[in-house]
Amino acid sequence: MNESKPILYTYFRSSASARVRIALNLKGIEYESRPVNLAQGEQRSADYSALNPSGLVPSLEIDGHRLTQSVAILEYLEETRKSRPLLPSDPLQRARVRAIVGAICCDTQPLQNLRVLLELPESERAGHARRVISQGLAVVEKMLEHTAGRFCVGDEVTLADCCLIPQLYNAHRYDVDFAVLPRIREIEERAAALDAFHRAHWSQQPDCPANLIQ
Repeated sequence: MNESKPILYTYFRSSASARVRIALNLKGIEYESRPVNLAQGEQRSADYSALNPSGLVPSLEIDGHRLTQSVAILEYLEETRKSRPLLPSDPLQRARVRAIVGAICCDTQPLQNLRVLLELPESERAGHARRVISQGLAVVEKMLEHTAGRFCVGDEVTLADCCLIPQLYNAHRYDVDFAVLPRIREIEERAAALDAFHRAHWSQQPDCPANLIQ
């Protein structure tokens, strides 16, 4: 296995990138962060398009390989770095984790990401994002009725938490009503106390503008 430090191509606001940042931190994997400024269109540059034809973040260079798509990256890390598992051993619990991952990464975040919002009139973007995120998190909240302990599935952090918490960055940004999401609020509070989540937060990233940090 290639022992060079992994390189993560990321953007401070990207929830998909944050999923991977959290997992890398939880697994104790040191990595180099290389920001790609989505707001300035750096993802469309020839250099980045050669790295990732989709023009999306994250991309991860690890073990001599170049990986794209956050969930595929999470699964690769889980399969190759087993010392800190992020999937339960029980098949049913693993399926529940993946169901929550899908509810966020397939059914919610892609419908409110930057690429979609830029297709809308500026006056409609915040309302669209708030509506999509609210609907998606309402589904996750119902799922948590049957799966949650201290975290999304049971009492240990899993890939579901790695995906949920970054989606909440966007929920706060677009003023989603958390009063109707009590289980999600509790999980967010518990995750915030963990260093791996703190270091992955958008405000802690090297490309986060100083004026956004309060």
